[in-house]
Amino acid sequence: MKENIKIPSGYQTLMPYLILKDASAFLEFTENVFGASMRMKEMRDTNKIMHAEVNIGDSTIMFADATENYPPKPGSFFIYVANADETYQKALNAGAKALSVMADQVYGRSGGVEDPFGNSWWITAAKD
Repeated sequence: MKENIKIPSGYQTLMPYLILKDASAFLEFTENVFGASMRMKEMRDTNKIMHAEVNIGDSTIMFADATENYPPKPGSFFIYVANADETYQKALNAGAKALSVMADQVYGRSGGVEDPFGNSWWITAAKD
């Protein structure tokens, strides 16, 4: 039996939550490479991010700076974009390193990068 789950407007049933070494730089990376928009950001008194959220398209990523009790825990993402080659190059220009070169796949044009925070991004433009 399916539960009737209440989800606040603008959120999804499942969202990644990353614990990062430099959450502020991650925010800037997602804005510059993927056009993310910051939804919210709460700071600790140590000038570190306690909780932040960005939207990329219709998806939300939550994240925070690592602490002694919560060490870094990066993640992996598969993201659809309009132009995979252009976005891949933006990621490299923003400090990411190539995991897989851009190539035509059966599902579209795709390549992988690892951002400066240890997250992998599989950047893909779907086939027409």
